[in-house]
Amino acid sequence: QVQLVESGGGLVQAGGSLTLSCAASGDIFRVNTMGWYRQAPGKQRELVASITYGGNTNYADSVKGRFTISRDNAKNTVYLQMNSLKPEDTAVYYCNALVTTNSAYVEVWGQGTLVTVSS
Repeated sequence: QVQLVESGGGLVQAGGSLTLSCAASGDIFRVNTMGWYRQAPGKQRELVASITYGGNTNYADSVKGRFTISRDNAKNTVYLQMNSLKPEDTAVYYCNALVTTNSAYVEVWGQGTLVTVSS
């Protein structure tokens, strides 16, 4: 079994910054692509950013130039540095990982962390 534990959400004023962290633990052979998704009230969950094991990144157009995703493979941890935050970034942010365990290939989600950006 694999678990993802997120941290770093909170309340910030528009223009401010926050950094989210997500650590994977459990029956892990390798953590492959990791990503951050978000879901605002009344909206569908959407991809914010993803990063492969080798470090290739992908961003939603709405966050390009403001958010940076990175990872530490030794710690099985992914980070999301969020700068120049806007009220429309307010959402629950979920960590996602594609994990090769010792017996399977699984997709895992974190419990979510709330980011609130005030105007």
